Amino acid sequence: MSSAWQDRSHDLDSLDQLRSLYPPPEAPATLDKECDHIHPLYRPFIEAAPFAVLATRSPRGLDTSPRGDAPGFVTVADEKTLLLPDRRGNNRIDSLRNVLHDPEVALLFLIPGIGEALRVNGRARISAAPALLQRFEFEGKLPRSVLVIEVKLVFFQCARAIKRSGLWEPAAQIERSALPSTGSILQALSARVDGAAYDVALEERQRLTMY
Repeated sequence: MSSAWQDRSHDLDSLDQLRSLYPPPEAPATLDKECDHIHPLYRPFIEAAPFAVLATRSPRGLDTSPRGDAPGFVTVADEKTLLLPDRRGNNRIDSLRNVLHDPEVALLFLIPGIGEALRVNGRARISAAPALLQRFEFEGKLPRSVLVIEVKLVFFQCARAIKRSGLWEPAAQIERSALPSTGSILQALSARVDGAAYDVALEERQRLTMY
């Protein structure tokens, strides 16, 4: 049983094999919910979302990165365009480097307390236009760049995954101390980090460098 994952004899490597287990959707709405623009009924989901996952592709493969700010931090410029400011981070710029390699991106929007997620696929470019950066000024600080995303596909994801996970249930929350601390991870992977000192300074450093 412990090595069942090593058995490749039942791998599914064709669409026919997949469809033998997953028949085509019977409910028309499963496909009909897709559209190629920000529909007026999808727009409120984007404007209410304080968090999204940005998916990009690098020469090494796929990558996902969390993005978050006050609700509506991703701006609907028009029905075919989203604007995503790049707030202060660690300067790895993984997602931005990936966009230079391949402009295809995807976003998964999550809203606390809401079971449905919103999925958006599109093509991005990186802008540092002064007027655009100024649009996203916060407490006197500007993002260094903004992703301008041309929307190609939008649809909602049903609530099953969120409900199964209990993601928004208070009882599902765990104490941060139940997991390895950031400092302990860094110390284990880098001889240059004092893990205990890192953990002590972390909250204040993040507070002062949020934007």
